[in-house]
Amino acid sequence: MREKEFLPNIKEKLGIESLNPMQIKMMESASQSRDIILLSPTGSGKTLAFILPMLKMLKPSTGRVQCIIIAPARELVLQIAGIVRAVASGFKTTTLYGGHKVEDEVNSLNAGADIIVATPGRLLDHITRRNIDVMPTRILVLDEFDKSLELGFEKEMKKIVDRLKNVSRIILTSATKTDILPDFLKLTNPLTLNYLDQNSELKDRLRVHRVESSSADKLEALCCLLQNLAYEKGDHPRSIVFVNHRESAERTANYLKRHGIPAVLYHGAMDQRDREKAIAMFNNGSRPVLVATDLAARGLDIEGVNNVIHYHQPLTEETYTHRNGRTARVDNTGDVFVLTGPDEDIKEYIDFDTTRYLDSDKQYAGQPQYETLYFSAGKREKLSKGDILGFLVKEGGLSADQIGKIDVYDHYALAAVDRNASEALMKNIKNKKIKGEKRLISLID
Repeated sequence: MREKEFLPNIKEKLGIESLNPMQIKMMESASQSRDIILLSPTGSGKTLAFILPMLKMLKPSTGRVQCIIIAPARELVLQIAGIVRAVASGFKTTTLYGGHKVEDEVNSLNAGADIIVATPGRLLDHITRRNIDVMPTRILVLDEFDKSLELGFEKEMKKIVDRLKNVSRIILTSATKTDILPDFLKLTNPLTLNYLDQNSELKDRLRVHRVESSSADKLEALCCLLQNLAYEKGDHPRSIVFVNHRESAERTANYLKRHGIPAVLYHGAMDQRDREKAIAMFNNGSRPVLVATDLAARGLDIEGVNNVIHYHQPLTEETYTHRNGRTARVDNTGDVFVLTGPDEDIKEYIDFDTTRYLDSDKQYAGQPQYETLYFSAGKREKLSKGDILGFLVKEGGLSADQIGKIDVYDHYALAAVDRNASEALMKNIKNKKIKGEKRLISLID
């Protein structure tokens, strides 16, 4: 694929005016007949960086699998696929991951695919069942390879690599430096591009604040901090609250919601649809506070995060870095808050710029501008963003500026709508059909 075929899409569809030095270097590396190892921190534009050389290696579309991208998590698979589809016009991209129907994936594969983005386990299952012909596959991308190893996918990846007999180029990305790579990769004179020192640049864009809690149970201090931040901004800023355990995440999210904070929960024990809804509501602004385990520290398509809040101190320096990387992305600045209880020891890798003092009188009673509307149909039912937008305007009586982000998934869709217009909207669309079908449409509490 030639640069003039995909570079305009980067600006028009992704809104990126210019590539950063790492992305330019990766694109240039495609001309070298070498495998590539990209070492890059979270929030550096890594996904686009590895997609660029991959696109240059692609031959014209044939509907046969030229490239396979393996990522350790479903959310990361969806993020990568979204960028590939936006940039690689004319190529069919198929996603394979757990948590939705295998039959849908088989149908997509049977219709032809040039690029597959998949989690290791689901990809190996399809290869084993011979749902995929991997003989034409020449390009293999292993994104966040260090995370895949950490999650125990080495065995699956070895089996996959062993079956990809005709792969001639491998691109491997990692957020940590790995001295020894598994033998099964058989990398050929790899070109290593190390951008991990960008972590020092990230630190320059972060302000780290200590927030002292008078109680070992820091929920009251957390709630007060979020209220203070909203009071100062006149709106709820987008904040991720990190905790170390699923049970803590649930307890924290429930406490915040009971005290009027528009929070949403995210952790690995939730099912796929609930996790997708959580991220969508955070991204569309209807739930601007995300309470999460470290599953949210890497690989999620989340932009514009104002604050990272460590309710629990991270257990490792690497985790601290990845959490903080959710804010101050690319060239933006961000704030990090670390809540500390009485006599709590501070990890040696945490340095503070300031101490933030809480003010219980600074309370913000406002609600986010948007609410989220649920539709019980999605891509597989041929429902598009345009269909939803037209329905909300024509049948719902909304203006375009009363409609926010619309997300369409396989079998459902979500749309952000102005909170002040939602009551009238629900009356207007009662018993109305969308694309000739009666669908369940409801506001998410």
